[in-house]
Order: sequence, then structure tokens, then C-alpha cells
Amino acid sequence: MNGRRRAVITGLGPITCIGTGKEEFWAGILKEESGVRRIESFDTGAFRAHFGGEITGWDPARFFPPHRVKRLDRYAQFAVASALLALEDAGLPFSRENAQSRIGVSFGTALGGISNAEEEHLHFLHKGPRGVNQTLALQVFGGSAHSNIAIECGFQGPGTTNSNSCASGTISVGEALRYIRDDMADVIVAGGAEAPLSPLTYGAFDMIKTMSRFEGDPRLAYRPFDLHRDGFVMGEGAASLIIEEYGHARARGASIYAEVLGYSLNNDAYHMTTPRPGGEPVIRAMREALADAGVPPEKIGYINAHGSSTQLNDANEAACVKAVFGERAREIPISGTKPYTAHPLGATGAMEAIICALAMERGFIPPTLNWNTPDPACDLDIVPNKGRRQKVDYALSNSFGFGGINACIVLGKV
Repeated sequence: MNGRRRAVITGLGPITCIGTGKEEFWAGILKEESGVRRIESFDTGAFRAHFGGEITGWDPARFFPPHRVKRLDRYAQFAVASALLALEDAGLPFSRENAQSRIGVSFGTALGGISNAEEEHLHFLHKGPRGVNQTLALQVFGGSAHSNIAIECGFQGPGTTNSNSCASGTISVGEALRYIRDDMADVIVAGGAEAPLSPLTYGAFDMIKTMSRFEGDPRLAYRPFDLHRDGFVMGEGAASLIIEEYGHARARGASIYAEVLGYSLNNDAYHMTTPRPGGEPVIRAMREALADAGVPPEKIGYINAHGSSTQLNDANEAACVKAVFGERAREIPISGTKPYTAHPLGATGAMEAIICALAMERGFIPPTLNWNTPDPACDLDIVPNKGRRQKVDYALSNSFGFGGINACIVLGKV
């Protein structure tokens, strides 16, 4: 393909509020019900928002011995555990004792270990330095995700954790494509992790009025493209994908879900939370991802939308899709899948990449849940409420984050 090294997806490791592991996660998708519930881990009484995508019953002992659990905060636990699930799914051997220089890690997060820092600060206020976890300095920085994965598995190749808000997970997959293409590695563990559900962090997003203040059934709060949408619902979790050079995957007989064909990244350079009017950078991001993939717009059979469920962002994304795909825009199935998992910020793009890969492998397009009232500004085929059995050869996944960060990836069947 244009003489470039090809990058394929051979392993999937989601940890979400609708399921952990590929099959449990996909069963949650097929159930067509939101994983959003009322927050239980802390009191939301001081806020207007009250719902989240919490992972209940999380047991790190399933993945780590006691001495490792003590050194990994919830964010890092999610990151490493999702990587282990993806490696197991890919059937890829690894060993800390036999380090591999051709395997690397590309991860993403918006907030890293901030919630752990928030909790430890309370201990500090009550007990002083002696009350604080002595490994706090090693836990709070975002790079602990890829560092701990590398340490756990012996991966000495490229290692990075980007912090590009809600686009971080998609960027991690796109950068993995670059590492494979540029012959910097044969395998990259790409993904994102987030554990932001703590009072101050949650409250900070409530204060800027970006989260839904819906007061009915929590499962109905997240409403992408619906006329009455009123913001996103915060979640937690992680997702990892094994991105592997095509020849390397074939040589070891690996199963392939999809190929990562194209990637783009740019910035609105306009506002921290409001999209640039006219959406030119978003339009360009989609077009550049398609061009990088060598896939013309008419071949795209599914779009996984950013679909943040805010009034401005959903309308802007719909307008940009129309600009890129023209008259055909209304014929392409485009679903916003965040109502399933809530929005774990920097992890979401990686979760959505997994959804695209499984949608292509299994011939099923997930729906946009909780759509009840049409919005004339979002008059697309958003696959409302019920999924669709349909073959997909090429898919586009969009992620747009705070700070005007726009990232897109294109996947294709092999």
C-alpha cells in the first residue's frame, strides 16, 4: 500500500462500565442500554450533575499481585490491565525478564492520576506528609500509564502518553500508526485510560456547565444529536489495542480485526471549549485522515461520531460531516456511542476505535442511544436507538477535545 508499512489491529482490551474484556464489552453493546448510573463513590449533592459511568466491583487483584496494587493508582491499574487484556486477546507473548525493543506503548489520558492526587491531598491536610502514600509522586503524572505498561511487560520500544483532552485515545492510535509506518516498532500497545470520578475533578466540569444536568433515569441522560441534549456524562475506564505491522502479524498467524489506514490531527486555534464557527479545522481533519488512508469519501460505510451531546459540538460535527461527504452524508450510518460507556475523557477515543474494529469484524453498527427528538441541525442517519446488521469495509472515527483538538482515524477491513 504505497510502499508503506501497514498497521493492523490484532488485540482488544476494553475496561468500561458496560463490560471488561472484548466479549463482555460487545455483549454490552448488543444489549443497547446505557451504562450510566447515579454516582455512588462520592456525594454529588453540591453539584447540578449527578450521573456517571462508574466501573463497579473493580478488583485489581484479578490482574496484579498485592505489592503491585500498592504502587498503582486506579488510573494506572485501568491502563495496565487493559493492555494485559489486549495482549492476551492478540496472543502476543511478553516477559519482563526478556525485554523487547521492537514493542512500544502509545497511550493517552486527559487527567492522569489527578483523582488520586485529590484523595491524597485530603490525607495530607488531616495527617501531614506521613499520611500520604509514599509513592504518590510516581502515580500522579500522566506518563505513568505507558511507563507501567512497559515495566510490566518489558517493552523497550517507543513510549509516550499524550494528554490531549478528549482526543487523547484517538491520538494514541494515530501515533501508533506512525510508529509502525516509520519502522520505529513492530508492535505498539495503543490506548487510553481515565479515572476522573472524584469530587473536585467532577465538580470542576460541572462548574463550566459541560455535563448533563438531566434529572430523570440516569440511563437516558446522555443524548447525542437529540434536540434536547444538554451535555456529556463523565465516565472512567480504559481501552487498549494491539497495533501490529501487517507482516509481523501474518508471520505469527495472528487474527486481524481491521487495519489502521489513516490519521489526522490539528487544532481549531479558537477557544478552549467552543468549536470554531464554520468548522474548517474539523472538516480538514476528516479530509486529511481520508487522504492519508487513500480512501475516498464515498467508500466510508460507518462514522463513529465524537457526539459529545452538547448543543454546539453535535451541531458543528453534523455540519462538518455534510461538508466532507456532500449529498451522501445523510446516507452514511453515523452513531454516537458515548451513551454506552459515558465519556471517560482521554480513554474514549480508544474505546470507540475498538467499537469500530468490532463493528467491521462482526457486521453490526451500534446505535445512538436515547434519541427521541429530531434536531434539524443534526439531520443525519444517526442509527437511532437500535443497531443495524450491515457490512462495513471502511470506518471513520472522530474525536474532538477541549482546547480545539481534532483527531480522526480511518480503519479498513483486511
